[in-house]
Amino acid sequence: MTSSIFVLGAGMVGTCTALHLQQRGFDVVLVDRREPGQETSFGNAGLIQQEAVEPYAFPREPGFLLNVALGRGAEVHWHARGLWQMAGSLLRYLRHSHPKRHALATKAYSRLIAHATHEHDLLMAAAGAQDLVAREGFRFVFRTPEAFDEAAQRASALQDRFGVRYQAENTTQLAQAEPALQRSMAGAVHWLDPWAVNNPGALVQRYADLFVARGGRVLTGDAASLQPQGAGWSVQTTEGRVDAEQAVLALGPWADGLIRTLGYRFPLFIKRGYHQHYTSPAQVRQPLLDAERGYVLAPMQRGLRLTTGAEFAPIDAPPTPVQLAKAEALARELVDLGQPLPEPPWLGARPCTADMLPVMGPAPRYKGLWFNFGHAHQGFTLGPVAGRLLAEMVHGQPTWVDPTPYLPARFV
Repeated sequence: MTSSIFVLGAGMVGTCTALHLQQRGFDVVLVDRREPGQETSFGNAGLIQQEAVEPYAFPREPGFLLNVALGRGAEVHWHARGLWQMAGSLLRYLRHSHPKRHALATKAYSRLIAHATHEHDLLMAAAGAQDLVAREGFRFVFRTPEAFDEAAQRASALQDRFGVRYQAENTTQLAQAEPALQRSMAGAVHWLDPWAVNNPGALVQRYADLFVARGGRVLTGDAASLQPQGAGWSVQTTEGRVDAEQAVLALGPWADGLIRTLGYRFPLFIKRGYHQHYTSPAQVRQPLLDAERGYVLAPMQRGLRLTTGAEFAPIDAPPTPVQLAKAEALARELVDLGQPLPEPPWLGARPCTADMLPVMGPAPRYKGLWFNFGHAHQGFTLGPVAGRLLAEMVHGQPTWVDPTPYLPARFV
């Protein structure tokens, strides 16, 4: 089987890349070992975060770092083997999180975020997926007045600089807006521009269905079988070998393992995360981040989804859902969770880079090979934006944003 290009990875980024390449006239095959949207894109909090204009920096507060080191709190969990394996990348992450470097990363990162909802809107309309999304924002809720006041000041600064809209809600206003809360909170920052998807995996599947309806092919295959083939590339699928002039790696947290076989050593690392659904009768109206405790409650079709913060562990390490247990206890202070659904906790991984910017563009040293991974916490948000930018580069047309900050060559 032949095509002009195949995309490895059918998460949000890979599926949107395939769609945008298809729109530009390419014959595209989308390859994954599972159905579209069943890995990292499946298990997130379902947020399209138009307010997330700053990438997550390495924390620098001594008290927070001490709590992490001692295993306190629900925000971060770590495996010693994971920290050892990631040590070099994490040290570079720490250096890039210096305020001056972080400001440069934010300048490049915010350009992508600014277009996130617009690009999703175009695909949602074409895919008939509007029933999956609510466009009413996302709340950061705070337990202490000090944290609330600091967050409101930061939100005001971000609004002035980037135009992201918010409302600061005091205790009374928050209680009226979100009656599911069963304890008094100091207040909330209600970000007005984010969208909430009630079934993230289903949204990726709708985009994949659109790709197929327009003539694309989705095949089951293993990215590890990627090989140079003549003047192009090949990959093995259950329907035989696929040959193409060009290939895109959109493998999220699995990209590092494959690019190492091609001779690359990029400063990549992963942050694992968990979720669990609950039969909550509380009817939470909008997603909530318990900002001082580090977990999210998000209404989903399957129930109320509790998602955890970051776990630094090897991608193949056995699950250790200690964060989920801590977050559940904290969440029960806020809302009536009900009972967990009778299913194992979900575990996934976020693909991160030391400089906090995604890797998008041509692979150095290999003709016809393209990278589109490393979107960290925002792959679900940035999928359509990333897909469009990569497709424009492959097509050789002017790009909607300067791709220089995101090019893979920066790590070579």
